[in-house]
Amino acid sequence: MLCWLNRLHGALPAPTGRIAHLRPSSLRRRLALSSQRRIPEFSSFVARTNTCGELRSSHLGQEVTLCGWIQYRRQNVFLVLRDSHGLIQVVIPQDESAASVKKILCEAPVESVVRVSGTVISRPPGQENPKMPTGEIEIKVKTAELLNSCKKLPFEIKDFVKKTEALRLQYRYLDLRSFQMQYNLRLRSQMVMKMREYLCNLHGFVDVETPTLFKRTPGGAKEFVIPSREPGKFYCLPQSPQQFKQLLMVGGLDRYFQVARCYRDEGSRPDRQPEFTQIDIEMSFVDQTGIQSLIEGLLQYSWPSDKDPVVVPFPSMTFAEALASYGTDKPDTRFGMKIVDISNVFRNTEVGFLQDALSKPQGTVKAMCISEGAKYLKRKDIESIRKFAADHFNQEVLPIFLKANRNWNSPVAKSIMEEQRSGLTRLMEIQEDDVVLLTAGEHKKACSVLGKLRLECADLLEARGLVLRDPALFSFLWVVDFPLFLPKEENPEKLESAHHPFTAPHPSDVQLLYSEPEKVRSQHYDLVLNGNEIGGGSIRIHDAELQRYILAELLKEDVKLLSHLLQALEFGAPPHGGIALGLDRLICLVTGAPSIRDVIAFPKSFRGHDLMSNAPDSLPPEELKPYHIQVSWPADSEAEKSSLNQPYCPES
Repeated sequence: MLCWLNRLHGALPAPTGRIAHLRPSSLRRRLALSSQRRIPEFSSFVARTNTCGELRSSHLGQEVTLCGWIQYRRQNVFLVLRDSHGLIQVVIPQDESAASVKKILCEAPVESVVRVSGTVISRPPGQENPKMPTGEIEIKVKTAELLNSCKKLPFEIKDFVKKTEALRLQYRYLDLRSFQMQYNLRLRSQMVMKMREYLCNLHGFVDVETPTLFKRTPGGAKEFVIPSREPGKFYCLPQSPQQFKQLLMVGGLDRYFQVARCYRDEGSRPDRQPEFTQIDIEMSFVDQTGIQSLIEGLLQYSWPSDKDPVVVPFPSMTFAEALASYGTDKPDTRFGMKIVDISNVFRNTEVGFLQDALSKPQGTVKAMCISEGAKYLKRKDIESIRKFAADHFNQEVLPIFLKANRNWNSPVAKSIMEEQRSGLTRLMEIQEDDVVLLTAGEHKKACSVLGKLRLECADLLEARGLVLRDPALFSFLWVVDFPLFLPKEENPEKLESAHHPFTAPHPSDVQLLYSEPEKVRSQHYDLVLNGNEIGGGSIRIHDAELQRYILAELLKEDVKLLSHLLQALEFGAPPHGGIALGLDRLICLVTGAPSIRDVIAFPKSFRGHDLMSNAPDSLPPEELKPYHIQVSWPADSEAEKSSLNQPYCPES
């Protein structure tokens, strides 16, 4: 556990020489030196001389004052003191003259906060602890003060002690004391600071704060609604600063940047947060290549030194290529198992369901090879894979084995292999122990089901001991040339924006807007890391007439909602584009955390609740009255109505 802190502070040299008391003149000199050397001063302005993690043999004989939490105590002779920088062993005095000090240190419960003063001494020979950075020395205590006692803990403050996530979130202030949470949040802080340096100091970006109270935006995710004191009028929390950053470009700011808080009312989603943070960027007079180069440099500059360096430029793939080869627009390129179109192998097949699929306009036959699958996958795994495809996609998936003595092939699969064995083997380079998963149907649906099964199979193989996705490997990928529009799920005859309505069409496809808009590609780009989308952006529409046409004629949106933006575009708006990086997801991947909640100080539960403070909470009617709203209670919740335990629903 301590290696995390070592890596985090490894670039910082340990202070050497005798440590002076913090007199004002001394403090000013030390701060001046610190600013020149760029060495953080962790003990400035506070009632300690050092942190628990910085003392070494070079400090032997020095008088120090330390503050921290009691990590554990051993035989009332030693205790380990912890602060956010590390651990140090403290020797509890045993002589009668120090009885009061011994009483404090022996009776204080674990996790109590104490301040100790004493001398840095060497540990006795043979008692050094090479696993602790401070393992060669200890503190011989002279004075001690109990700053605050700790009552019985709901769980131990140790990373290896398993706690339910609900308990961790309920007592988040205790969970934050763990080394892993300390590492995650400090690494996040360091990366954000490096990003600020790169953008503002090296490339002239302006850090601008945009409003949190805004109005409803057409399209996109559902927004949180905030009542106002004007009857029937509401604010909305912004999904992103999208409109504001475009308006800043109209205002001539040229290069904008913000660590932005964003809000989406997406309900219960396991690994999403109703409020999240993104690195928000916008530039004037830029093209897609310029944005991509900026982000590659930004990540390279801010990347933690304890990880393998980021290699640029990142590879790029079109949306169509990603869907065809990986079945998703955010492919994990750390491993193979690509989807292959084998339609031509089966053009003359007599197998009924394949004939039927290929006879349709978008019909294809797709397959995926699981290398050495016959060695690692059991029959129940294959049945589980087929059931998953049927339940989630209503799609038949056939497993095909080449190895005769391990043949679970269905009669259809057997006839396929007899008929097209050589062509399939040659096209997919199948080996004896491989398993082929085959499906047929409409192109997008067939690719999507195999894309999901690709990840399911990777999970199964890794559970059997294979390593397909190296956790130390960071595989970045740009995905480009997305469609500008998609058919609406509830009404496929109508269009909706694939991302948002301000994305510019691909220059080669502009004329298609007026004849076949469903075929128009966009100037949108996503950044993918290990199968996770960590960023997305686009070149924006800067022509008011084109923006109005897309909103009114193609998307059938009320242009009055965006009259301010349309008007701004008429006043000499420069060409501009931008991107937003999902900071929570990025830090989650960098740290290897199991959830984004592990890299956020005070996250919500997957239902959007704050388990520590019990938010959201109810309000009494007299506090709702100034906002001209009242709670509309479900008919079967009269008991809850009386206790005011339901969140309110705005009504005008």
